[in-house]
Amino acid sequence: MVFDMDGVLIDSEERWDAARRAVVAAAGRPFPDEATTAMQGMSAPEWEAYLHDALGVPDAPQQIGRAVVDAMARGYREALPLLPGATTAVRRLGERYPLAIASSANRELIDLVLELADLHAAFRAFVSSEEVARGKPAPDVYLEAARRLGVDPARCVAVEDSSNGLRSAHAAGMAVIAVPNRAYPPAPDALALADATVDRVDAITAELVAHLRPV
Repeated sequence: MVFDMDGVLIDSEERWDAARRAVVAAAGRPFPDEATTAMQGMSAPEWEAYLHDALGVPDAPQQIGRAVVDAMARGYREALPLLPGATTAVRRLGERYPLAIASSANRELIDLVLELADLHAAFRAFVSSEEVARGKPAPDVYLEAARRLGVDPARCVAVEDSSNGLRSAHAAGMAVIAVPNRAYPPAPDALALADATVDRVDAITAELVAHLRPV
């Protein structure tokens, strides 16, 4: 099984939006409404370039990224926004299946979140989209997660919350369970790619996973 992190295990999408908005505001630039959705699923190099090129933040992209990531890390250390049932779901499903993370978050944030949640040992593989050529909706991060697990992507089940995440996992050939993000619901055409939809991550059972991808 392969889990997204933001919006699936932690309630962080609005924090990402606030951190990026703060960087743009500090540069005295406007933040258009479509920017939030545009950056969902982008890898760190992609959204750093977007803030620089499209939104006009004058700092170098890597400096932009550092400011956003530092803000996210501070917030996590102050109060980790674990979603209800996330820890229970990971521990329960990890007893039956090898687990991986395939996230658009920077690798240092993946490691920090799993350390603070005491979930690092539950996962066998971790991939940030900054480690692959393309961010979501391209399938790269999910394909790499399957490779690191040593499992054919067609035998994997992914858990996603966003439009670009659903598209990414589907394009990788995985069965997809949607846990729709309430703050930023996936587009209908993206949600239609899901093989199953649940309200909360702890509603995912081993039986559901086995039904989607029989061993």
